[in-house]
Amino acid sequence: MWPWEHVAVGYIAYSLLSRTVVARRPGVPELFAVLLGSLGPDLIDKPLAWGLGVLPGGYSLGHSVFFAVPLALAAVGVAALAGRGSTGVAFGLSYLLHLPADVYYFVVFGDPPAYGILFWPLVPAAGGSIRGDLLSEALRYFTTFLADVTTPEAVPFLVGEALLLATAAFLLWRDTAARRRGRPEATTR
Repeated sequence: MWPWEHVAVGYIAYSLLSRTVVARRPGVPELFAVLLGSLGPDLIDKPLAWGLGVLPGGYSLGHSVFFAVPLALAAVGVAALAGRGSTGVAFGLSYLLHLPADVYYFVVFGDPPAYGILFWPLVPAAGGSIRGDLLSEALRYFTTFLADVTTPEAVPFLVGEALLLATAAFLLWRDTAARRRGRPEATTR
């Protein structure tokens, strides 16, 4: 899944959760936590695998449930101790949602779900490891993506992509507009 898609999924989920569970709109700290959390697994795995060759692949440590679940729980706990529980939840939720989003993203392009990426080191890492060539590896993936989405078969995917991004943008606009009007806490008035 691409970074903008992960951020959209994370923000939609956190915005809806915060509106329904705690009747609050996400604030700026939660927005940054969603951004960092939703990109977290890739910010760990891609540079360390593709750039430095420290990890065995682009889907390894950061995408592993053995790392992700304790990290998310720790983020929630530390944030709660600091009086910023909602920020920890925003980070933890968006980090954890990154994982199933990657697992099922392969299905969109006709492949089976990639459950194996969740269980590194018990399952070999996927996603290539080219030491010192982070940009080339990212460009290779993006070129393949562009080739896939410029075919007539990609129209349903592109419609779904547009709906995902439009939903995230709409919720962000609504949340931001409410904060500018001086209503950061209440979701209705």
